[in-house]
Amino acid sequence: MDLFVSRRQGKWQGRYGARLFPCSVGRNGLARNKREGDGTTPIGCFTMRYLLFRPDRLDAPQTAGLPVRALAPQHAWCDDPADPHYNQPVNLPFAASHEVMWREDGLYDLVVVLGYNDDPVLPDRGSAIFLHIGHDDLAPTEGCVAMRRADLLQILSSATARARVCVLAD
Repeated sequence: MDLFVSRRQGKWQGRYGARLFPCSVGRNGLARNKREGDGTTPIGCFTMRYLLFRPDRLDAPQTAGLPVRALAPQHAWCDDPADPHYNQPVNLPFAASHEVMWREDGLYDLVVVLGYNDDPVLPDRGSAIFLHIGHDDLAPTEGCVAMRRADLLQILSSATARARVCVLAD
C-alpha cells in the first residue's frame, strides 16, 4: 500500500488506505525540479527502499516485508553533489559534506530511505529524501516527509518492499 501526501484545507496529510495522518514536507513546499539544499520536497512516487532505526532507543519495528536495518553512530549520508558518494550512505569520519544519521533529537529514530535520485544518482538533484519522525509540532523539514512517531510505526507495520510514498502536487 502507498502513502499519499497532499495538502487538504491548508494542512499536509498522508493518506494510507482509509486513514489520514498529519505530516509535514519541506519548508519551501514542493518542487517538480528539486535542487540540493532548496528546502523542497520532490513531487512524485518514491519506493520505500528500507527502514533504519535506532537500536539503542527502540526494538526493530515489524514490517510486512520492508527491509529493516539498525543505525550505528558512524552512519551518515553524503549530500555533497561534487562527491562520488553523493546521495549515498557513508561512514564517519567522512570528509565531504554529509548529514549525520545518529541524531540526538530523535527525528531519525525511524527513517525510511526513499528511492529518490538514486537510480541513477544525478549531482545536485537532491539527496537524503526520507520519511521520518517529525518534530512535535510537525514543523517543516529540509525536504523530507515527516510524521508523528506513532503514525509512522502504524504505517510501517504493513509496509512491504513495494510500498511507496507519493507526494502529490497541490
